Amino acid sequence: MATKAKATADGGSANGGHVKSADRVMSVLDLVAANGSMSFSAIVDGLGVPKSSAHALLRTMQDRKYLALDADSKEYRLGNRIWELAQAHHGIEDLRTLMKPLMDRLVERTGETVQLARLDGVEAVYLELSESPHPVKLTSRPGARLPAHTSAIGKSLLASLDPEEAERRLGDEPLEKLTEHTIADPAELIEELKRIRVAGYSSDDEEFAVGLRCLAMPLHDATGRPIAAMSVSVPTPRYSRKGMADARRALAETVAEGAELLGRWRD
Repeated sequence: MATKAKATADGGSANGGHVKSADRVMSVLDLVAANGSMSFSAIVDGLGVPKSSAHALLRTMQDRKYLALDADSKEYRLGNRIWELAQAHHGIEDLRTLMKPLMDRLVERTGETVQLARLDGVEAVYLELSESPHPVKLTSRPGARLPAHTSAIGKSLLASLDPEEAERRLGDEPLEKLTEHTIADPAELIEELKRIRVAGYSSDDEEFAVGLRCLAMPLHDATGRPIAAMSVSVPTPRYSRKGMADARRALAETVAEGAELLGRWRD
């Protein structure tokens, strides 16, 4: 098959900060995407790498479903994982669109900042934010990443994992401390996650930032699977036990409404 596009993959780790193996993976994806499907020899020619290196690379990409090999034509094409990643992006945008009105109403009820986040490894990735009208408030932005163990929303996400998976991800090395209140001992954090699972919500008493308290709950999809978490953040000067109890009830009602909305959307 004649190739319509070529790519080079000689970006060594010492040149321009490129990682050669990662550069080669991207080059393969660019090549196959540009040509539709390609034979092994065409990919080798396009990359300009030894056949032995290309064999191992393509085998790994095929195992991870980034490439698929047609049994009849013996040509590689983009695999299902590429489609899944694209769908995941659209799913996040749909989630943000559906949840934003609920988050705005929760701000009206509590007067405090509301956030939505998902878990990526051991980081909480913030998807959406509805800000408090008060001048003193939590400031953040969609796309921000923070260590999950340092916040209520992150701990809620970690608690949504199977206990064994949570332990695997956290490991046994000391965790980063953002304040003196941050739980940095993995064993202590595992016990905290157990309490969160029983209680159904998590709290953050100045563990992320001094002067800020927070509570969070998981958001479930139509099948009951936890897919995100939502939080209400309260500056310590406005904190009260009654205020947090009221916010907890409002948050519980909001995530329940969100789950129902996700169920109707999926139907």
